[in-house]
Amino acid sequence: MTERAGATAPSQAIKLDASRIKIEILAGLTVALALVPEAVAFAFVAGVNPLVGLYAAFFVGLITACIGGRPGMISGATGALAVVMVSLVAQHGVEYLFATVVLMGILQIGVGVLRWGKFIRMVPHPVMLGFVNGLAIVIFLAQLGQFKVPDGAGGLTWMTGSQLYLMLGLVALTMAVVWFLPRLTTSFPAPLAGILVVSALVLGFNLDTRSVGDLASIAGGLPEFHIPMVPLTFETLQIILPYAVILAAIGLIESLLTLNLVADLTNTKGGASRECLAQGTSNIVTGFFGGMGGCAMIGQSMINVKSGARTRIAGIAAALFLLSFIVVASPLIERIPVAALIGVMFMVVIGTFAWTSLKIMHRIPVIDALVMVVVTCVTVYADLAVAVVVGVIISALAYAWNAASRISARIGTSKEGWKVYRLSGPLFFGSATGFADLFDPQSDPEDVVVDFIDSRVVDHSGLEAIDALASKYEASGKRLHLRHLSPDCQKLLAKAGNLVEVSVLEDPDYEIAVDYGDTFEQPAKPA
Repeated sequence: MTERAGATAPSQAIKLDASRIKIEILAGLTVALALVPEAVAFAFVAGVNPLVGLYAAFFVGLITACIGGRPGMISGATGALAVVMVSLVAQHGVEYLFATVVLMGILQIGVGVLRWGKFIRMVPHPVMLGFVNGLAIVIFLAQLGQFKVPDGAGGLTWMTGSQLYLMLGLVALTMAVVWFLPRLTTSFPAPLAGILVVSALVLGFNLDTRSVGDLASIAGGLPEFHIPMVPLTFETLQIILPYAVILAAIGLIESLLTLNLVADLTNTKGGASRECLAQGTSNIVTGFFGGMGGCAMIGQSMINVKSGARTRIAGIAAALFLLSFIVVASPLIERIPVAALIGVMFMVVIGTFAWTSLKIMHRIPVIDALVMVVVTCVTVYADLAVAVVVGVIISALAYAWNAASRISARIGTSKEGWKVYRLSGPLFFGSATGFADLFDPQSDPEDVVVDFIDSRVVDHSGLEAIDALASKYEASGKRLHLRHLSPDCQKLLAKAGNLVEVSVLEDPDYEIAVDYGDTFEQPAKPA
């Protein structure tokens, strides 16, 4: 994927000459054209006017392009947020949606100020692959809706006959142009070339196929400042807060995962906390200008990167082009064939899906393969936030189980004649039971040493396990000594106060080799 996207090495400084600016502007135009049907479709999903989605795409795209954490990323109205908004709009109206979007932005700024964006590092690589594959499938499925037409009874039915064959042929032609043009020249964005070629063919031969204008009119004026018309009461907060929390979480998760993906494709780094601040600022502004809010869009970001964009210019240009479409160029844009935009998005699907993940399924641990499949499926059938949380939980439980199975001890004797248990592996909630099974208080001598040189006490459950073990030895009239506790472990013991009453042996610095005279006979493992 990195090679197809045209990664830029970190050491290569991007020079803003005429050639670079042309690439950025053309990439921005391509992205803007792809944003139109997406914004309109997601507005319909949320149950609001198409202009509400288009204004959101403009404001979120412009602000995040200017101050976001990753040049090259594109943000706008997204389906992941739209499916959450639909019930709010249906029950309380669009004004409550605007208020929710403002609160959503405030919450996202709070996450950025607290620098919680860094926790995206906790997302394992199999979850990332599942996220990419799931979103690729979601983008593909979203395009299939364009192959449905009104059936005359208020519903939709699949295209048939010549109408379907023409649509498929135009989609295939667009994909062919996008695929082959980069092999001839990289001076012009292939997605834009595909749109222009198919549009010229349809208009030149007056072919009867669906256009952007058949979806909805995108004509409108400049967005106006508008304070959401909702009562400033506690009841209003009770209504919008749950939605705002969910929207803020989904928006940040999708944005930060997209940030990591784009950073990987372009071999550059992005700022997670800065992206949180940018997303929050953009949603606050959007809410006050009649937009439905948004977040990063992996499909449009991929179009931007594959078109050669590497700076903020492309994102800014895309937003300005989109606004110009709304204000002055709507008659022209509404004539663009939907098939051309579908073909571009199908190529995005092909470029987004991590095909290598299918090849490595039998080479990676079973749990990682399971996580990848689960995240992909949940992304498709539920939403991204749930998918990522489920994937992280499964990965964390698998790690905890593996770590818990590593607890063991070598049994030996010190020069004083004390019995020594040299632990290996972390002592935490998962290994506490196995830790207790290592010892034999009834048969052990009066003094027993637990050597933590290869182990660490991680949490409160570890302290409880030590305390319980000490109580068993005390009940048998014996003494328990702890050796080689790291400074962080000793700090935990100090915080525990009277919870742990055992002898802690003084240790020299770890840099100095010390011979305690211990001799070891056999290893001990949990029963």
